[in-house]
Amino acid sequence: MRVLGFTEFGGPEVLGIHDVPERHAGPGEVRVRVRAAAVNPTDTAGRAGWFRERYRELEPPYVPGMDAAGVIDEIGEGTETDLQVGDDVMAIVIPEGSHGAYSESLVLPAASVARAPKGTDHATASTLPMNGLTARLALDLLALPPGSLLAVTGAAGTLGGYVVQLAKAEGLRVIADAKDSDRELVAELGADEIVERGEDVATRIREVAPDGVDAVVDAAVLNDKVEPAVRDGGAIATVRFFTADAERGIQYHPVLVRDYWLEREKLDRLREQAEDGTLTLRVADVYPAERGEEAQRRLEAGGTRGRLVLEF
Repeated sequence: MRVLGFTEFGGPEVLGIHDVPERHAGPGEVRVRVRAAAVNPTDTAGRAGWFRERYRELEPPYVPGMDAAGVIDEIGEGTETDLQVGDDVMAIVIPEGSHGAYSESLVLPAASVARAPKGTDHATASTLPMNGLTARLALDLLALPPGSLLAVTGAAGTLGGYVVQLAKAEGLRVIADAKDSDRELVAELGADEIVERGEDVATRIREVAPDGVDAVVDAAVLNDKVEPAVRDGGAIATVRFFTADAERGIQYHPVLVRDYWLEREKLDRLREQAEDGTLTLRVADVYPAERGEEAQRRLEAGGTRGRLVLEF
């Protein structure tokens, strides 16, 4: 079967189509004929070598991708699931060696797979699992009661947008950042207040929340630069493993989506929220897998709103 991967770390040009052996579903597993895989910053970071220690004992080609959508074509013997062969599904994938979402076919734990939202095509469904579960985990770690004040950086992006919408659905007040051209989008997502984005965003958050916010979800990866926005005893949910020893009783919560990759009930709840309009799924553009280099290069250039998607 075909995969899009790389054998050495580098720029987008190292990506290419490779053939790997076909796999079959075992107990507790399903096999998905992948139709679409979303392109995420985690994919480009892995290709560039950020996590090279994870690859040390694995055989190439290394296949990126944490979001897939497609059709179930095999269910392992004895697997307990209400899914059936022929179902349109979406899945979160934890890449390892040649196992990644940029593949024609994936064998996955049944607990990582849920039905795709009704009315969506495969490309659209593929934009939800990883970023949706990351947003869900961030809010669960913060555990804010309704009425709390949450700041979200990177609100116009896929992860930030899901955080804003889920937070509003749970009765939180949201201050979000945006550049001028994204203000309308972020307002449509439901933010109560919008401030100019940038590395000094904490100063602007304090201008509209002088006492500080209860928590921040830092989807823009500003790390400790957002700390001044948080009140004493507040919290910060971070991505890409960032944590720090904070003063004023502030707690950092690194968000590792691997913690939720077998949480099928949470993934299925995200499906329901996409169907009822709580969550807005956004596709920026679709590329054939053979043009994966182009898609990753465009993502790294910045400014993309919605997810770029590869089709297989």
